[in-house]
Amino acid sequence: MADADVIVIGSGIGGLVAAGLLAYYGRQVIVCESHTIAGGAAHGFSRQGFHFDSGPSFFCGLGDPRSLNPLRQVLTLLGESVPTVAYDPLGYYHFPQQTLPIYGPLDRYLEAIAAVTPLGARELKILSDRFLALYKRLRPIPVLALRSDWRLAQVLLNRYPWQTLSLLPQLRAIQSSVGDLMAGTVSDPFVQRLVDLECFLLSGLKAADTVAPEVAFMFGERDRTAIDYPIGGSAAMVAALVRGLQRWGGQLRLGTHVEKIQVEQGQVQGVKLRNGEVLAAPIVISNATVWDTYQQLLAPADVPSPERQTALKTPAVDSFMHLHLGIRAEGLDKLTVHHVVVHDDEQDIVAPGNTCMISMPSVLDPQLAPDGHHVIHAYTLEPWQLWQGDRPDAAQKQNRAEPLYRALERVIPDIRDRVEVELVGTPLTHQRFLRRYQGTYGPAIAPDRDSFLTATRQLKGFTELVTARCPVLVFRQ
Repeated sequence: MADADVIVIGSGIGGLVAAGLLAYYGRQVIVCESHTIAGGAAHGFSRQGFHFDSGPSFFCGLGDPRSLNPLRQVLTLLGESVPTVAYDPLGYYHFPQQTLPIYGPLDRYLEAIAAVTPLGARELKILSDRFLALYKRLRPIPVLALRSDWRLAQVLLNRYPWQTLSLLPQLRAIQSSVGDLMAGTVSDPFVQRLVDLECFLLSGLKAADTVAPEVAFMFGERDRTAIDYPIGGSAAMVAALVRGLQRWGGQLRLGTHVEKIQVEQGQVQGVKLRNGEVLAAPIVISNATVWDTYQQLLAPADVPSPERQTALKTPAVDSFMHLHLGIRAEGLDKLTVHHVVVHDDEQDIVAPGNTCMISMPSVLDPQLAPDGHHVIHAYTLEPWQLWQGDRPDAAQKQNRAEPLYRALERVIPDIRDRVEVELVGTPLTHQRFLRRYQGTYGPAIAPDRDSFLTATRQLKGFTELVTARCPVLVFRQ
């Protein structure tokens, strides 16, 4: 007797989307979340009346029916929605020598760049036309029709034959990195660095390691649909996914830590919880990281050694330093919501502390902070290796958070005098509360090294193992 058709480990966005869709299509689903809050890296939390986003802060198309945003499409399918507020520009990129407003509509974006470098704007127009041509060809194929196994081509040719055939001229671009498309087109140093930054903000990797369709999708969505913020923050998105899951009969069990995936004679049998309880199911989906899944959830004997070693060698994106602040807002009437600060043009943009992202969502959604106050979420890349050894003290945390404060001073010069609530998060925070290997946000897969779309392997009696960018691993009998 099975407790469910499918058990999902982890209630991150990937886990909730998978569970919600399975429930919609009639499967009995149980989501096991070790935390007491759903959402994984995208959950929200509150302190002293301030409501913070923990992970994503840049959003687009959540409230626009024209958008291809797959999360919006899933919510619509589940009968849910998230109220949003549209805004423009997307934000401001602060370089050492100038500040650049980033607009969604391409013509306004290029106009802002032309004020800095006319040559660079002309070159970026050529590159962006290539992105939009790819986006145009990808747009007619529903995102929800895509899958990560060998049946992808079969499904596309059967259901969307003309749309799929129209992709053939774009096949090279689909398989390329942004760096490949940029080579020979963009020579302007400012625009080269700008494209690297855009890719980094999207994927955590620079242009050479970011797949072209990902950026084509970003350019197309920004140009054609609304840039908007979900009222209530990322917690509102998670709540909508949970409602959708439960609407279709799925279960969410919080505070339910999965100790291991049960495998007998090469077949998944379910999961064993930390409290000793066993939940039976023929299918298990792990929304844990690939490293945690192979090292902790699956016993070495359950997976062929070469496959296990290959999985564990997957490169990881660095973790982050996070600074959550509640501040007094008097005199900040012209404050805008999003900023990115690059401290030093001579350093790599991915150098720890050099590129800092800033989100102040209470500018758009005042209910996130008490009257007369704002919430701030600032973050920057941070290597796990810097946090090994002795337990870190407050001085180390403040020292590593210093680039974030300096970035904030570009926007609010007297920021340090305004702080009423301060929370500093480190890679250890991510590892502890999000249960993520080395506090990482996921795999760092480059186009020329591997592909999420071709990661179908055999696993001792399983016929599918699907790896997605979330990442989500699907173990199927």
